[in-house]
Amino acid sequence: MQPQAKAGAKSPASVAKLEEFINDRLKEDLKQLEICLNRYNEDIMEYVQLKNTLQTFDEHMPDGYKTQVNIGSNIFMQARVKQMDKILVNVGKEVYLEMSMEEAIKFSDVRIKILTKQADVVRDESVKKRTLIKLALLAIAEQEKLLQDESKK
Repeated sequence: MQPQAKAGAKSPASVAKLEEFINDRLKEDLKQLEICLNRYNEDIMEYVQLKNTLQTFDEHMPDGYKTQVNIGSNIFMQARVKQMDKILVNVGKEVYLEMSMEEAIKFSDVRIKILTKQADVVRDESVKKRTLIKLALLAIAEQEKLLQDESKK
């Protein structure tokens, strides 16, 4: 006579399916979320850098500055920027708008806030995926414990 399985006990096949689900689906989703989060963080850092650069120009270089410009084939030419009241800012999709320093700084602040909120949503989703992985691993451990208990009887 074969021993009866306890209610709720799963077969080794269901444990394998659960492990496959964790590895193929949940961990892959987590990787994609991490990639997305890294993109948001890179974008946030670019806007923070833009804001800091604009503030530096506004506070410390009101009369302009000297720089070197690559005019092609790594040949540089000295240039002087005298007028800094208007600048071109990439607002997305390679569309540039002329803005004052103050407008560009405000634009940077708004973009930083928006990107931070979007990154927070992705971060929360990542936490949910990690929780699902942990719960699935706990379920596997419980199933294996039940299978071992069954085999002892």
